[in-house]
Amino acid sequence: MLPASPTAPQADNSRLFRAAWLTGAALAALAVPAISHAQDGSPAPTEESPAPEDDLLRTPLPPANPADMPVAPASDDEIAFETDTLAYDSSGDIVTATGNVVLRSADRSVRADQVTWNRATGQIVGSGNVRFVDEEGNQLYTSRIELTDKFEAGAMEDLLLALREGGRLAAEAGTRGDDGTVILTSAAYTACAVSDAEGCPKNPSWRVTADRVVYDPADNRVRFTGAFLEIFGARLLPLPGLSIRTDGRAVSGFLVPDLRVSESNGVEVSGSYYWRVADNKDLTLGAHVFTEAPPMASAQWRHLTESGAYQITGYATHSSRISDITSAAISESDPRGYLFANGKFQFDPHWSLTGSLRLASDRTFLRRYDISRDDRLRSTFDLERIDDNSYLSIAGWATQTLRIGVPQGEVPVALPVIDYRHRLADPVGLGGTLELQLNSLAIMRDEGQDTQRAFAGARWDLKRITGMGQVVTLTGMVRGDVYHSDENALTETAVYRGNPGWETRGIAVAALDIEWPFVGEAFGGTQVFTPRVQFAASPPIRNLQVPNEDSRAIDLEDSNLFALNRFPGYDRVEDGARMTYGFDWELQVPDWRVRTTVGQSYRFDKDPGIFIDGTGLSERISDFVGRTEVRYRDFVSFTHRFRLDKDNLAVRRNELDATVGSKRTYAEIGYLRLDRDIAEEIEDLQDREELRLATRIAFARYWSLFGAGVFNLTDRQEDPTFTSDGFDPVRTRLGVAYEDDCLEFGVTWRRDYTDAGDARRGDTFQFYFALRNLGFR
Repeated sequence: MLPASPTAPQADNSRLFRAAWLTGAALAALAVPAISHAQDGSPAPTEESPAPEDDLLRTPLPPANPADMPVAPASDDEIAFETDTLAYDSSGDIVTATGNVVLRSADRSVRADQVTWNRATGQIVGSGNVRFVDEEGNQLYTSRIELTDKFEAGAMEDLLLALREGGRLAAEAGTRGDDGTVILTSAAYTACAVSDAEGCPKNPSWRVTADRVVYDPADNRVRFTGAFLEIFGARLLPLPGLSIRTDGRAVSGFLVPDLRVSESNGVEVSGSYYWRVADNKDLTLGAHVFTEAPPMASAQWRHLTESGAYQITGYATHSSRISDITSAAISESDPRGYLFANGKFQFDPHWSLTGSLRLASDRTFLRRYDISRDDRLRSTFDLERIDDNSYLSIAGWATQTLRIGVPQGEVPVALPVIDYRHRLADPVGLGGTLELQLNSLAIMRDEGQDTQRAFAGARWDLKRITGMGQVVTLTGMVRGDVYHSDENALTETAVYRGNPGWETRGIAVAALDIEWPFVGEAFGGTQVFTPRVQFAASPPIRNLQVPNEDSRAIDLEDSNLFALNRFPGYDRVEDGARMTYGFDWELQVPDWRVRTTVGQSYRFDKDPGIFIDGTGLSERISDFVGRTEVRYRDFVSFTHRFRLDKDNLAVRRNELDATVGSKRTYAEIGYLRLDRDIAEEIEDLQDREELRLATRIAFARYWSLFGAGVFNLTDRQEDPTFTSDGFDPVRTRLGVAYEDDCLEFGVTWRRDYTDAGDARRGDTFQFYFALRNLGFR
């Protein structure tokens, strides 16, 4: 299909979009052979027995909104109607209905100020504020419409077709063929609203003008001939072969290209073709052309099945890259690419399968082509069974590292990971809940320690509220572990190795937790003050004899202060006796909410055991930890987490997250500083300092400026391996955007400050453009 000549005359369709009261839908055919009066079931007037006018006026006046008034149901072969006035001209054999005329057949209807029926010719003409609605809820507005006695639409004037899924199609004239096809001339289409929030008419941001538009109700599709895209009244782009669906379903076709300029690839132009294979599956094929790199192809397949859904995305090219080791350019070109797939399937109410796969050809491909900035790719599967009282998971994990200098062989693969839990309510008549657990794990490395673990355990919890309002919780837990490991010496951190070969251990923990909430009035609102104390005890546990694979990142914080085991994972369990104490305080006043938590722990044993200096738990008395949250409506959100040294109140952890503003204009700040002075050989717990900023400023109603930045504030004193001077920008972004109800476009500038292989530091510019309802983005 060739586009219309740029010089072809175009009708001025702007006046067709000025009816501010029009809303959603599309045209469809009505085919019914007879008309019947809906009020009393009496037969329609005939030439032999004309209906007295007095009888016709017995119909009560309909409500102001005719679409909402009750109309007697009509079968598929008759039309029910209501009207204010009905007259019959016996000389011309013409029936005229005047004033709020409504005709319906099944789920279809026509509303008009006046309807005339010429019984001799079978022609029905509706005029004055005509609204035609089909069984899908699609609507047609026109000043005049001709119908046959089978209620099939003919000629129309000054019409507007409001599509059910959004969008409006206006034309100066239209006709309907015998096959139900509607042909419009001098038409225009837009997905923009034609009125503002106050109901005043407004011009759409964009529209598509066309010499000819064909609407086929059989396949719910509108096809354009000689179509051009206009933005803010300026004709910009021909759209040959454009078509849309009136039922909201996607249509196969080309998508608008994206434009990007980057330091690594030069100018990039990418385009895609969307193929609607079926209602439950589609394929998107993409091509990416660069001025300083070979072209790249991409594809995405999506499929919705009876039991679930999955998608597969891939990128492929053939290009040279920079060595991960020497940072020298490699002259030979290699196949490069990325594969991503994920999905979830629900086989029955209990069984489900979730999985994902992420693989890259090399460590810099994703960053160079700006697909992802992740430094590791995780692939996993998880087969689960869940019912009211039990849970089973059979899972596996694999990780591909993208960090320069980290050997892939040292990255573990966990397969299988099996976890089963069964819950019993009051199994021995003491009350509470008993949970039984079985767990196993196998970790393999090509160049490192291998570990296998299995355990069986049981945990009992009993919660009671005393007569004075205290919430008392009793907890008991027992567990038996079996470990096997080899090549332990390949693990660099000695405290993580454990003993090679087979090892067993037994674990028993008991805890008593008491909370006592006090409620009262304060500052014009309500406050709740809850002191809390917990006693926990466990006999000595053989922690250092077994490997530590999942309990390395230990740090005292508000989230694990009252945990039965402050270590994450299962490989390390806190032993000895301790008391933990603290309080929660909450204040709620109109529009405001404040929450704070503060606590500390005291260990009765002199030997701190397995805790590393700097974690806040290595001495008898722990550091102070806490969290404060402040919210004001939806305008202010503030969260502060901290850990203070017990000896000198030095800040060991300082974390801040704050957001101020509305959805359109806001500022965000995030700050984290870890000052724990942990030994250098413990690589999982090194000190860091980071600042994150983001803001968006709206102006001129639809425009906005936005920016963001990530800054590394860590210096050599905090981490000797760093070369930063204490202020090292990682990534910054700045842009301007326009966005209204149907149009979005903008430009973004981003700067990267580090090289990673062939992903070079430098500037990247990206231009984006989106039109609602046309699949442009």
